[in-house]
Amino acid sequence: MSDPAAVAEALALADCGEVAADAGRRAQYSADASNYRQVPLAVVFPRSREQVINAVAVCRRLGVPVTSRGAGTSTSGQAVGPGVVLDLSRHYHRVLGVDPAARTATVQPGVVLDDLQAAVAGHGLLFGPDPSTHSRCTLGGMIGNNACGSHSVAWGRTVDNVVELEVLTYRGTVLTVGEMTRARIDAAVAADDERGRLIGALDRLAQGNLEVLRTGLGRFPRQVSGYGLEHLLPERRFNLARALVGSEGTCAVILSATVRLVTPPPARALVVLGFADSCAAADAVPDLLGHPLLALEGLDHALTDIVTRPATRQAIDTLPEARAWLFAELGGDAGDLPAAADALTRTAEKADGFTGAETVTDPARARQLWRIREDGAGLATRLPDGSEAWPGWEDAAVPPERLGSYLRGFTGLLDRHGLQGAVYGHFGEGCLHVRIDFDFTTEQGTAVFRAFLTEAAELVAEHGGSLSGEHGDGQARSELLPLMYPPAVMALFRQFKDAWDPDNGLNPGMIVRPLPLDGNLRVDPHRTPLPLATVFPFHGDGGDFAKATRRCVGVGRCRTTEQRGDVMCPSYRVTRDEKDSTRGRARLLYEMTQGEVITDGWRSTEVRDALDLCLSCKGCSSDCPVGVDVATYKSEFLHHHYRRRLRPASHYSMGWLPLLSRAAARAPRLVNAVTGSRLAPLLKRLGGIAAERDVPRFADETFLAWFRRRTPEGSGERGPVVLWTDSFNNHFSPEVLRAGVRVLEHAGYRVQVPDGTQCCGLTWITTGQLGVARRIGRRTIRALGPAVEAGAPVVGLEPSCTAALRTDLPELLDDDPTARAVAGATVTLAELLTQDAPDWQPPQVAARSISQTHCHQHATAGFDADGALLHRMGVDNTVLPSGCCGLAGNFGFERGHYEVSVAAGEQVLLPAVRSAPAGTVVLADGFSCRTQIGQRSDRTGTHLAELIAAGLPAGAAESPGEAGPARAPAARTP
Repeated sequence: MSDPAAVAEALALADCGEVAADAGRRAQYSADASNYRQVPLAVVFPRSREQVINAVAVCRRLGVPVTSRGAGTSTSGQAVGPGVVLDLSRHYHRVLGVDPAARTATVQPGVVLDDLQAAVAGHGLLFGPDPSTHSRCTLGGMIGNNACGSHSVAWGRTVDNVVELEVLTYRGTVLTVGEMTRARIDAAVAADDERGRLIGALDRLAQGNLEVLRTGLGRFPRQVSGYGLEHLLPERRFNLARALVGSEGTCAVILSATVRLVTPPPARALVVLGFADSCAAADAVPDLLGHPLLALEGLDHALTDIVTRPATRQAIDTLPEARAWLFAELGGDAGDLPAAADALTRTAEKADGFTGAETVTDPARARQLWRIREDGAGLATRLPDGSEAWPGWEDAAVPPERLGSYLRGFTGLLDRHGLQGAVYGHFGEGCLHVRIDFDFTTEQGTAVFRAFLTEAAELVAEHGGSLSGEHGDGQARSELLPLMYPPAVMALFRQFKDAWDPDNGLNPGMIVRPLPLDGNLRVDPHRTPLPLATVFPFHGDGGDFAKATRRCVGVGRCRTTEQRGDVMCPSYRVTRDEKDSTRGRARLLYEMTQGEVITDGWRSTEVRDALDLCLSCKGCSSDCPVGVDVATYKSEFLHHHYRRRLRPASHYSMGWLPLLSRAAARAPRLVNAVTGSRLAPLLKRLGGIAAERDVPRFADETFLAWFRRRTPEGSGERGPVVLWTDSFNNHFSPEVLRAGVRVLEHAGYRVQVPDGTQCCGLTWITTGQLGVARRIGRRTIRALGPAVEAGAPVVGLEPSCTAALRTDLPELLDDDPTARAVAGATVTLAELLTQDAPDWQPPQVAARSISQTHCHQHATAGFDADGALLHRMGVDNTVLPSGCCGLAGNFGFERGHYEVSVAAGEQVLLPAVRSAPAGTVVLADGFSCRTQIGQRSDRTGTHLAELIAAGLPAGAAESPGEAGPARAPAARTP
């Protein structure tokens, strides 16, 4: 059956969980993290074991294939399929039990690895395999691909840590598998039921081919291509669970898994070893493996050169001088680690091409360095020159002693085909990762892709290696398996598949009877994208909106749910729905550009609905390893979607807020009386504002009115500075800007404000009213231009508006060099005071604070300057790992967003604010952040400028009280 609606109806009637077959869902699940694309008929989100069984039964009855899917981070194409996709990650993700004595855990397949680690950490245990995608990959996906990770040198692959599996066949048989003795095998066969017949067929396969299984499979740890039939050998106790690991969902659907846990060492040290190049690093590996290592990872400069994140870039710049590095991790008692690190370094020093070493014991610095490695799959998708790079030859492995030879041959192969890529990977086990700049937009480029993969497979086979070292074969490499395995082994693979799945209903086309490696490509030279003109220039993508959206290659960093200081993606963290992830939105936008599943271009309601819960926080622009910027994509889409059409009411009420605020400033008390009266519900409804939200009160006097009637204070010895008068603080919290004036004048600046009443256009940008935003922006640039040309910096106190001046306006006004000049001159208060006035002595404020970093500041400036300034002031500050506050400008005020807005704030920020001891200053520079805090707690947010101003001596650059009271107590020391 090939009718999505009919398939969905049959699934819905059979109690299979949530079922979707609309164009939006099918588009979201059309690809994984690979080069491949298959649009499914339907997507099912089961909540229970019974619903998984029901879904497979319906598919069997209809003759529809099933593809099991976890986080969709597979790089080989095995998580996409043409039939029904079972997404086991959204609801089917519980830890069912932990047995500390046996050191095992039983889990549902959709559980995220980090969630399992959190569940067992209290017992002093962990699950050994740790792929770089640990924050979102699922145990079911790890079992499907036989995932390994950085610590497999010590703790093995997933297969080495699986004890037992409960599985479901396509024909409906449920069985629990693990090790089996001869007696148990014979008893099962004697039962002569479906389970017994399956076990009998597999036993006969093993007994009739013992020599082949012993000599052709399991030759070195990272030989994971094909099926793990070596686990059927009697000396391996006929372990059907382990034989299924790495089968990529082609044999059975996992219902639950029992896995082995390990005890981590009490302390760790990271030894960073520098080398002249990656080949020299690879040559050093065999000798280094003589030491008791937890991990031995390799990085090439081609990968580190791509990094732009300031904190990570700073960490890279302090590495030993080299063109390639090995990250060697040691574990044990803290007192023993220095000697172990010295011994390891002495071994490395003997290697040709060694350039230096550093031993890192600071956990924070070690985490920074490991993050480079973890982000490799995303970072490597764009090369330093901006060109696209793709998986395909993603994780081949060879015996470690042959790694140097293989890497030289591989580099030569790249050169012969005119290709380039950044190499990194698990050097300690001979496994290399690389993304290569294949050109899938032309037939010639696709032909080069096929030729290169074929020759690379031959090269690996010559070195006794495996086409896949941990990511599975999928569509990318299954066709090439005959180059690695002789016909006898390939025949056994087919027999194994047919014993489990004689109907070929589970993930067909993978491993055996393969799909062509150049079929179903996500970027296809025969598919012509829609001609979509854009307002934003998208320079980083050659002005091509389709190319911009396919920046997302599916690594899924946006699917993390734990708050670790990143912002991306607030709504996904609340809903755990793929459509609300950065990846889901980018994928839908890309499908829109292709015009096949999403057929109505800019008018698409599916895309509009998927973007509805995007907070435009810009977190993805910095947290996504390749800088997918959904906030900008959303603005572009909304501009075209509503062009010459009636917009949602909130686009008028909040999109035009700066202009409406100017009118309200004429009679603020009257406006406040009306918005606080019994008319408020009607007004909010007419304005598209959530009924649950209080409308912020307008200040009795705007900042501009106050500033223009005052006399400047202070010496002004540092010269002029332009204080950007944002609409939010000007009209709602002018005390923030007044505090800013006091601080700047105390620091020796002569404060100016732009002529007239200016706006950065942010509210029009976020609501997609780009024509108006351009006009507003040009007016702003004209007002700021003369001061900037004269050398004056522009200081912004509202992070969202500061970010708009630095990033949005120069893009929106791409033809205006003054816009670029203004962007370059715009700084935060902390940046100005730490960089331009390092000799200024801030007041000493003996206070304890917690701080909420505004999303836009996180994306464009970071908190380093603020942290440094607070440290100089003596403030004991804790930066909350809270991500977005949830209000996010107009988002949290819009009708239909309140629950998600509050839930985002309740994840970390609001509980931290409520539980903070009395007297703790709650620092929040963003107007939205302070509003969320004020409306959802009994605390008040304080701007950094207010905290500094409250600590200044009375009469300093201003008469006492003129700046207004500080928002939170701050004790001063003499």
